Amino acid sequence: MQLIIQNIRHCRQRVHHFFTKKWLTDKMIVSSGEYDIDHLDGFVAFSEEQIVGLVTYVKRVSEVEIISLDSLLEGRGIGSLLLQGVETTAINHQISQVLVTTTNDNLQAMTFYQHRGYRFKKVIPDAVDLARRQKPEIPLIGNNHIEIHDELILGKQVISAV
Repeated sequence: MQLIIQNIRHCRQRVHHFFTKKWLTDKMIVSSGEYDIDHLDGFVAFSEEQIVGLVTYVKRVSEVEIISLDSLLEGRGIGSLLLQGVETTAINHQISQVLVTTTNDNLQAMTFYQHRGYRFKKVIPDAVDLARRQKPEIPLIGNNHIEIHDELILGKQVISAV
């Protein structure tokens, strides 16, 4: 499988369609804010002209926060390549830390990020319950039949502190 990684700016309409089909909305709500997919930076992975992965992020002065990371073909390195693109972006902009938020039910994401050097930074109890008030389509039961209530923030230093 040959992958092509492209900047999200070059395919906004296709990304919008992909994202709304997968998440049923063009908005992401996490404890750091509400984000419109059409205004986020990111990278898209294509295989045979089909989107097989997507990462979106927000760049700030002291951190890059990943807002979403989706890989449709697990175990093929797509998520790792997209994550590497975000980390490289942070390094190129002299930003030392990359953060990502996941939910308490997402054991697969916790494993994925920890295997790539991310560490737990913070737990935000009831953050998903609060987000569900704004976005009722967030399910109550998630992966592994676990109730979704809390956010977990993981982070990685990509440039050593001076």
